[in-house]
Amino acid sequence: MIRTGALRCWRGAVFALPGLWMLTVVVFELVSSLGPQFVPLLAAAPVLACAVAVAAGAGRPRGGHRLVAELERAKEIAVTAQRALLRPLPPRLDGLTLAGGHLSASEGALIGGDLYDVQATPHGVRIIMGDVRGHGLPALGTVAALLGSFREAAHDEGELPGVLRRLERALHRHLRDRARAEHPPAADAAERARCDAEEFVTVLLLEIRDQGEVMALNCGHPWPHRLTGADGPAPAVLATGGEPLPPLGMFPLPAELPPLALTRLLPGDALVLHTDGAEDARDAGGAFFPLTGVLAEAARAGAAAAPATVVERVQGALLRHTGGLLSDDFALLALRNDRDRVPAQPRPVPLVRSCLRS
Repeated sequence: MIRTGALRCWRGAVFALPGLWMLTVVVFELVSSLGPQFVPLLAAAPVLACAVAVAAGAGRPRGGHRLVAELERAKEIAVTAQRALLRPLPPRLDGLTLAGGHLSASEGALIGGDLYDVQATPHGVRIIMGDVRGHGLPALGTVAALLGSFREAAHDEGELPGVLRRLERALHRHLRDRARAEHPPAADAAERARCDAEEFVTVLLLEIRDQGEVMALNCGHPWPHRLTGADGPAPAVLATGGEPLPPLGMFPLPAELPPLALTRLLPGDALVLHTDGAEDARDAGGAFFPLTGVLAEAARAGAAAAPATVVERVQGALLRHTGGLLSDDFALLALRNDRDRVPAQPRPVPLVRSCLRS
């Protein structure tokens, strides 16, 4: 009777997992709309639930093929739930063609410490590419906090520096909340301060304006590459602005944050943004991954006209180079200026509230 009861409880938990996954997705989307301070509370829920499922599967009776199938189904729904955080990019946005991809160093994880997003706003198309220190659940919570803040600030802030300052405040708020949860009030204040000082994020913010001007703010992140197609020059790293600012969270932002006029994206030109997981990747012999060379091959093959092809080629080359063993997360975002062929969609109009005296 005891074994039968335990088996029934375990089976009930497994069969309930798919419903729990879907509930997590729905609640995540609802809470995300309330503000970025609520997002980290739910960011780790899909991963934790998956861990519970795996732990339950470890103690299953032999021959539980049906239960294994249910666990596989729960894993598929976990992927859907995690995509609610790092949402797939639209194929086209405001006359730009987009594609993004991510490879996680954590086994079985869809995303880790890397983040990216693109928003069409009244101020232009705004892009974030970032890399949170480390990976796993702590990094996932920080990713959620920053993405939630960016998706609001990109529309609310008229100037790019305002977006970066909102990201800084969101990061500090998230770290304070996490420190309170992880360290009891009686814990040593110096230890809490040390943990906070070790948390930082590299961030690249871009704003693409109507005529293709690309404005940038860079906090310790790799500069993007520009592709000009099969007949153009080799891919160029756009680092004309000199040294970037320190990573976000390491030091306070300076009082003045003038955006850098990075380049002008002509029709047909493409930009490739990435995290340092590609530059730091090595093969079995210790050789670094030749990212610029792979992009040059893609451009010569005409792949600059297809951002999705660029992402696919770079990811495939990286996995072959490392033998599928990544030491760090890797995110890649490619975009092409198609405004001469695809008319830009009307941009959102800022909400204006008027107060009329009766």
